[in-house]
Amino acid sequence: MKQYEFTARTEDEAVELGLQELGVSIADVDVQVVEEGSKGLFGLFGSRPVKIRMTLKDVEEDPLADLLEDKKPAPKAEKKAEKSEKKTEKKAEKAEEKAEKKAEKKPEAKPEKKKAEKKPEPKEEKKTEEPAGKPVKAEIRPMEKPEVTMIPAEELAEDSPAGIAHAFLMELTKLMGVDVTIDMGTDAEGNVFGYINGDTLGILIGRRGETLDAVQYLTSLKVNRGRDGYTRVTLDTENYRAKREDTLIRLANRMANRALRTGRKVSLEPMNPYERRIIHYALQQTDGVDTHSEGEEPNRHVVITQKK
Repeated sequence: MKQYEFTARTEDEAVELGLQELGVSIADVDVQVVEEGSKGLFGLFGSRPVKIRMTLKDVEEDPLADLLEDKKPAPKAEKKAEKSEKKTEKKAEKAEEKAEKKAEKKPEAKPEKKKAEKKPEPKEEKKTEEPAGKPVKAEIRPMEKPEVTMIPAEELAEDSPAGIAHAFLMELTKLMGVDVTIDMGTDAEGNVFGYINGDTLGILIGRRGETLDAVQYLTSLKVNRGRDGYTRVTLDTENYRAKREDTLIRLANRMANRALRTGRKVSLEPMNPYERRIIHYALQQTDGVDTHSEGEEPNRHVVITQKK
């Protein structure tokens, strides 16, 4: 396997630089931190740069290859499987042709034999079975979005869940050195929604939203501390949640087609409960497939199987 080293101010910037120079996706490489930068808040800042080592891996062995963009070629494993299927079909056709030629060469050409040769039933059955093996367009649906009522900053009550979340996020982002504005809103059930604007470098997102999920978790702890009941907190920045949902829906479509084509179960990468719920919901109305979750947190993942 080929290895490359890259240096940048943060680990995320080093990873992004490496992916751009190599022209690959994060799913195609293994990332190892060779030299960590000086310690800082969440390990994102430091006076010394971060040095990482990227190792290219084969697409066949990469369980995350399904997250690649649709424009990229299909995995080699699928191409090999298609080639092998074509070879077996060609061999079967050649065998049938040889059998027909031998029957024609026989001197006894009675009408009964001709009738037997005219029966196309076996071939017709094979043709009707071919569409079942072709990719089927899964019926995918985006998650239903709640109606959020935005609250102007000057109208936020300091002791309200939205006000507490806003004050906490403003202080946290200031300590992180990220200059942003934060819009707050609530839905009909009183759940809090925060939209962080201005994080153009993606510092608050992190790798696959890990930093954003961590900030969301900390904000939820702050909001629900000392309160009766539970108020759900959802944060988003640079429209990341919608983009991630679109990626997961496309992934669900590809993996459902793979399960239908091969007849075997397909296991996805570990995901948090929210992302697993997107996969389950997207394939809920898809004919021919079932979904369920396996494993324990944080390695719990979605499994797609073909209905029997």
